[in-house]
Amino acid sequence: MQQQTKRLITISMLSAVAFILMFIKFPIPFLPPYLTLDFSDVPALLATFTLGPVAGLIVEFIKNLLNFLFNIGDPVGPVANFLAASSFLLTAYWIIKNKHTLKSQIIGLSIATLVMTVVLSILNYFVLLPLYGMIMNLSNVVENVKIVIVSGVIPFNIIKGIVISVIFILLYNRLKNVLPK
Repeated sequence: MQQQTKRLITISMLSAVAFILMFIKFPIPFLPPYLTLDFSDVPALLATFTLGPVAGLIVEFIKNLLNFLFNIGDPVGPVANFLAASSFLLTAYWIIKNKHTLKSQIIGLSIATLVMTVVLSILNYFVLLPLYGMIMNLSNVVENVKIVIVSGVIPFNIIKGIVISVIFILLYNRLKNVLPK
């Protein structure tokens, strides 16, 4: 019972930290201004590698649900964020799961970055950007979906994956003995 309570508290705290980190975001120069980088996936990665992939997905879900409730005008953003983070977390966990060496972390997070980039490119092409263009009444987004993906979505997800991976590696290797298992 005490372990379960500790686990629930850890997931709740990491979700709260992830939600707060969503507010600290900045655009990346030369990319569309709506693609902003934040560090809110780091707590979900910590949850994934200390408590398991379900805990990481729960942190991502809570973070994005709260974000949606605070930004009702943009329903597509939180969905895209959840799908991106889920593909990243699950891929990284599946590759690294039992080998927590620096080399396996770098390989796993690099592959996760590539998987996230491919998944988001496909989802943005077929679902997310057309839906966003329809909801926001932006026909130019739908007309230029290939350009948006090649010049915005792909480089953004690669940069995001690299930044999140570096921060995670630096934090995880210092916190892995402190966080509950």
